Amino acid sequence: MGDKMKKVKVIFSISFIFYLLVMLMLMFLDNRGYMWTNLSMFEYIRYSSNLIPFRTISTYIQAIFDGSMNIDVPIKNLSGNLFMFLPMGIYLPFFIRKLHKANLFLISMIVILFVLEVVQLITRRGSFDIDDFILNLIGALMGFGIWKSKVAQKLLR
Repeated sequence: MGDKMKKVKVIFSISFIFYLLVMLMLMFLDNRGYMWTNLSMFEYIRYSSNLIPFRTISTYIQAIFDGSMNIDVPIKNLSGNLFMFLPMGIYLPFFIRKLHKANLFLISMIVILFVLEVVQLITRRGSFDIDDFILNLIGALMGFGIWKSKVAQKLLR
């Protein structure tokens, strides 16, 4: 491994740790009022889950156009969920060579995102929202596309 590649690996490793810490804080340590302790787990899951694809996304898009909510809410939610996992599309294939293949990367991200959504739900630190899952997956795939681009690969040589 060349000197340049060692420096890149150190920089990527440090930035990945920082990224994971920020993600941990955003997903599990931010108190967003989901701690409905007066509900049973079944009730909590029932009231805080969205299993209908594009329900939340379409609500936010509609709100952008009709002004039915403060525009910051849909913009932050849609863009936040879309870009939150974009770095994962770069970090995972960088550190795990097997994930250079699109199908293995996709399967890995589906598993990771599903586990994170379930953990958020059972710890009552969030909800299980299929739309968050969809946006997070699209973001990760965008990152993977950046990773696979000729520009990124040229920079790493």
